[in-house]
Amino acid sequence: MLKILVTGGAGFIGSNFLLFMAKKHSSDSFINVDALTYAGSLQNLTDIQECENYRFYRVDIRHKEELEVVFQREGPEAIVHFAAESHVDRSIDNPRIFAETNVIGTLNLLDLAQKYHVARYVQVSTDEVYGTLGREGSFTEESSLLPNSPYAASKAAADLFVRTYVETYGLDASITRCTNNYGPYQFQEKLMPLMIGHALKNKPLPVYGDGLNVRDWLYVEDHCRAIEQVLKNGKSGEVYNIGGNTERTNIEIVKLILKILGKSEDLITFVKDRPGHDRRYAINANKIKQELGWEPKISFSKGMERTIKWYLENEKWCMKL
Repeated sequence: MLKILVTGGAGFIGSNFLLFMAKKHSSDSFINVDALTYAGSLQNLTDIQECENYRFYRVDIRHKEELEVVFQREGPEAIVHFAAESHVDRSIDNPRIFAETNVIGTLNLLDLAQKYHVARYVQVSTDEVYGTLGREGSFTEESSLLPNSPYAASKAAADLFVRTYVETYGLDASITRCTNNYGPYQFQEKLMPLMIGHALKNKPLPVYGDGLNVRDWLYVEDHCRAIEQVLKNGKSGEVYNIGGNTERTNIEIVKLILKILGKSEDLITFVKDRPGHDRRYAINANKIKQELGWEPKISFSKGMERTIKWYLENEKWCMKL
């Protein structure tokens, strides 16, 4: 039985990971550490809240003393670190909170992982640390880190601290960098849930700039499977890119949502672009496929169908948030 501490387990990807892992690995135990900020909700975890192998601690990773109490009490053997401030627009308005949570919070975890001899650590990062691409090519694990937003800079800094703890202190740690996720339980400030919510209410759908910014999309369950593989079989000190091989412009996504919901494209409203808005991301995920045998299973069309169906069936969840 493995004791796995998951930070940010009440957030979008973290909660999906916990639900996935608790179902698949019922003999393991899961310790969820989350500050329950605006983007985290225990409603996401209703299915496992009463399980004997699941425990929750409301702790902010910026507060090292409170975090250490969890380590002393639970003795985790592995850490999967999701907890982060993650919205680019918010990072532009308040860069400091992103540095405090994403950098100092990560440093606190690394210190405690070393002190309490945690056997395995996975840092869940983002492709945004690489910056932006032209019309062709894709990011590999060897691409330079060239972040263009305070959010991306904070994640890049955290990644580099993880690397130093591997090289300097011998921590067994890997880093994952994933493309845009979509699926159930995503907070409504993100593109897909925002557009779905506005369309259902016949409100204008705000699209930055010309809407031609390109992102690679991955269904969240596929991301969870990838992290599982990195946790179990990833090599210490290695970075693993996780991509969906599904590039779409923002305006394509918006129009697809409107089409599925039977709404008019007249709802689309173009708004002033945000500063430092990366034009295109694309991930080369050959390494994780070749070394760990992972690749996406859920097609974009199937993932979109599942996502929109989930939001239609869970309007009460959306309203509570």
